[in-house]
Amino acid sequence: QAGVADGCERTVGNLLYTVATKYPSNALVHRPTFVKYIVSLKIKSSAQLEAAFLFLAAVASDKLDIDDFEAACGVGIEVSVNDIENVVDQIFEENKPAIVEQRYRTNVGELFSHVRKKLPWADPKIVKQIIDARLYGLLGEKTEADNEKPIKKKKEKPANIEQKVVVEEPKLSEEEINPFSIFPSPEENFKVHTEIYFSDRPVLRPCNSKDVLEKHLKVTGGKVYTRFPPEPNGYLHIGHAKAMFVDFGLAKERDGCCYLRYDDTNPEAERREYIDHIEEIVGWMGWKPFKITYTSDYFQELHDLAVELIRRGCAYVDHQTPDEIKEYREKKLNSPWRDRPIEESLKLFNDMKRGMIAEGKATLRMKQDMQSDNFNMYDLIAYRIKFTPHPHAGEKWCIYPSYDYAHCIVDSLENITHSVCVFSF
Repeated sequence: QAGVADGCERTVGNLLYTVATKYPSNALVHRPTFVKYIVSLKIKSSAQLEAAFLFLAAVASDKLDIDDFEAACGVGIEVSVNDIENVVDQIFEENKPAIVEQRYRTNVGELFSHVRKKLPWADPKIVKQIIDARLYGLLGEKTEADNEKPIKKKKEKPANIEQKVVVEEPKLSEEEINPFSIFPSPEENFKVHTEIYFSDRPVLRPCNSKDVLEKHLKVTGGKVYTRFPPEPNGYLHIGHAKAMFVDFGLAKERDGCCYLRYDDTNPEAERREYIDHIEEIVGWMGWKPFKITYTSDYFQELHDLAVELIRRGCAYVDHQTPDEIKEYREKKLNSPWRDRPIEESLKLFNDMKRGMIAEGKATLRMKQDMQSDNFNMYDLIAYRIKFTPHPHAGEKWCIYPSYDYAHCIVDSLENITHSVCVFSF
C-alpha cells in the first residue's frame, strides 16, 4: 500500500511500522490514503501519527473528509526553529524563579509538555535541544551540588505525643470503585471488537457503520440495553446471580434497560415450571426487567434470516449424523452436501419446516471455514428437527434454531448495546 518495497528513509520506515502495528482496525478502508501522507512526508512525526489514529478511529469506515483530516493531524503546518525558541523563552520566563531554585533538577519533561501544548506539531528533537540550551544559558555549567543526590529531610516528630501506627488504605482504581466503568458508551459501538481469521481469505474485522449506529441510537435514544438470557431448562444457581448483577447492574448504573429473555431454543429440556421459577427469582433478587421476552418470539424472523442465508450461499441442508459431523470436524473436512445447489437446500429446508423429513435426518448448517484453526468456525448447526411441542410457542414449529445461531441475532433484534456474559453462566 505504501509503495516502498525497494526501501525508504528510516524515519518513514519507523512511522510505517507504527501504522502496521497500531493503525485502527475499524478504518482499514482509509489506510491506503493515509500511508501516502507518510511516504510524501506530509505526516512526519509521532505526534501527527497519534492525532491521525484518533481521527481515523472516530471516522471508521465512513467517508473521509480530507480537509478535516489534514487539519486534525497538522498537515501543511511548518513549525520553524524561531517559533519554538519564542515559545520556549516564554515558558522559561513564566517559570524562571522555580528553574533558578531547582537548577538542573528542574523537570524538563514538564517544560517539554508546556511547549507541546502550544506547538503540538513541533519537532521534539529540536524542542529538547532548545530547552537544554536555554537551561545552560540561564544556569551555566553544572556544579558539584547539581550532581549530588538531594538529601531527603526527615520530618521532626512532635514531642510528648504518643506514636500511632497509621496504615494507609490502598487507593482503589476506578474499576474497583465502579466495576461498570470498563464498558464503553453506545455511541462508541462503531469500533472493531474482534477479528475473524479464515484459512482462505483475508481477516474479517466486523464493525457497525456510522449509518447503522445512528439508526440504532435513534431507536434506543442512546441508552444502554442489556439482557439476562437464561435457558429455561433448570433452576437458577449462584452463577446466574453473578450474571444478573452484571446485566441488570450495568443497565441500572447507566440508566438503561435490561430484558429478561428466555433463550428457549431446546423444547425437549424446557418446562413452564422453570420459566415461572426464573421470573420469581429475578424479582426476589431485587431486579425488575424492562421487558420479558422469549427467543421463540422471534422464531419467524430467525427462520426468514436462515432462508436468506441459504439464498446467499451461506448455509446448506446437511444429512451427516452427529458421529460423522464430529469425525469431519476433527479431520477438517467439508461435508459432502456442503456445495449442493442453493435451490435444493431451499426446498429441503422447507421440507424440514413442514415436517416431511424425519428427526435426525437433516440439519441446516452455516458455511464458515472447516479448515480454520478455530473449532467455532466448523460449520455450526443453525437448525435441527424436533417433533416436540414448545412450552411457549406451542406446536407451530418442528424445526428449532440452535443457541449459536439465535443468540446473537436476537441481541441485534432487541437492540442490545452490551452483550455481557460471565464464565459461570
